[in-house]
Amino acid sequence: MKKASLNTTKANDRKIKRLYLVAATVVAAAFVMAMPAFADDPLTTINNLSDFVFSAIKAIGAILLGFGIVQIGLALKGHDASQRAQGFMTFFGGVVIYFAKDILDMIL
Repeated sequence: MKKASLNTTKANDRKIKRLYLVAATVVAAAFVMAMPAFADDPLTTINNLSDFVFSAIKAIGAILLGFGIVQIGLALKGHDASQRAQGFMTFFGGVVIYFAKDILDMIL
């Protein structure tokens, strides 16, 4: 009986020792393999996103500006007053959208 008890105690000691070594190895590996994160300033990221969004808005404004010019030209050729008014509204809407960032910067 004593032999069986001694064997189970030795087996339990080996299991505990192995578990401790595995845990210590995992913790050591986590410390050794840790990569430093060199993050930028969060404000820089927000400013880059803002510049991207306003660039997209500026491109849409340029497209509307060109479409407005085409509408004005077609209205002048066809002597259509309502199409001419629509063309001027599209043209000036494109101008406002194109310069939206500059207008907001002047206001704020």
